[in-house]
Amino acid sequence: MNVTRLLQQAVEARRTGRLADAREQLAEALKLQPGQPQALNLLGLIALDQRDFAEARARFRAAAQADPREAALWMNVASAERGLGDAEGERAALDQAIAIDQRNLMAQIRMAQLQQRLGERQDAADSWGKVLALASGLGDIPPALAETLETARHFVQEHKANFAAFVEAGVADRLGAADPVARRRFQACLDHEFGRRALFQNQCSGLHYPFLPADEFFDRQHFPWMAQLEAQTDAIRAEFLAMVARDGGNVRPYVQQEAGTPQNKWTALDGSLDWGASFLWEYGVRNQAVCAACPQTVAALEALPRADIPGRAPSAFFSLLKPRSRIPAHSGVTNTRAIIHLPLVVPPGCFFRVGGETRAWEEGVAFAFDDTIDHEAWNDSDHLRVVLIFDVWNPHLSLEEQILLKQFYATADASKTQSVLTGI
Repeated sequence: MNVTRLLQQAVEARRTGRLADAREQLAEALKLQPGQPQALNLLGLIALDQRDFAEARARFRAAAQADPREAALWMNVASAERGLGDAEGERAALDQAIAIDQRNLMAQIRMAQLQQRLGERQDAADSWGKVLALASGLGDIPPALAETLETARHFVQEHKANFAAFVEAGVADRLGAADPVARRRFQACLDHEFGRRALFQNQCSGLHYPFLPADEFFDRQHFPWMAQLEAQTDAIRAEFLAMVARDGGNVRPYVQQEAGTPQNKWTALDGSLDWGASFLWEYGVRNQAVCAACPQTVAALEALPRADIPGRAPSAFFSLLKPRSRIPAHSGVTNTRAIIHLPLVVPPGCFFRVGGETRAWEEGVAFAFDDTIDHEAWNDSDHLRVVLIFDVWNPHLSLEEQILLKQFYATADASKTQSVLTGI
């Protein structure tokens, strides 16, 4: 009888509980082919079934030595070592299985469980992280594995939270004494490191100027005129409210898509006054009616160092967000500008997110942000929210760069005009 047939018979004998027959057939197979790894492994499994861990280890080790690239054999060695209470032997066997294939999910799970039993929390967290990464690509997950993965998530989250608390306690005094800019940036660094927030990059649908910091909210120190603007909040608000009460304020839907535009994230707001706007300037063009109705607002804006690019800037408008309305997440055209918000009417329940940071508007407290970083706004209140919005140069651009950009746009526009005139 050949070895293959003997192995088949031994498997069936073990399955049906005829262990003596299985051992006899395996012994015969080993006579025909000494060191046959499958025969040795089956003898190890029989010993493991009977909790004879020493015999199981000897058989499994012999099988693994005969076929050292078979990870399943090393996994069986690890099972026997665990039965014997030999943690280091178990670790060594699992290391062998993982060295053969880092994607061996069960080997990674058992390594994580071993490290957790031994109190090696950092190593266990690292191993559980590998397990979760491997499992993320799986389709149907059996209930037992799903339970293991949930336990893994809980362990990793708890470990990260404890580690974060330890680190933050260690830097608390120095961080508390830091200036606001350093404190905000370092806290964002910690939050990203500990998985509490994502980092966002510029997504420009138009001109993307290289090497400018991708900061969600610009530091106030870049805008020394901001307090001067805030001091005029009451006057600006009063002008807006009087204009709206008098003639509706030239408010129109902010979102107006061309006919035939396919359905998209803006469809719900298309042509809707849920998000309305009353423009003082729009792409550098002055709205005479609104400006005439709001002379103090115009004077406040004209006193600021705004960008002046024909056909492009400045833009300035009153932004109206109706109750229970939301502006979906989006990003802007170019990172060469900063967008300023001066909140005028802000009921509780109104929020604004840029990247990983969410703020509640405060009436009369202005801020600047980079609108090429993913941002959104919502009004969960029962009242209207009104903000004055306008654009200025990105504060990280030098005056020379601003002049070059203006020349770029002027030249580009002239080129387009020349093409139309000449047919080029």
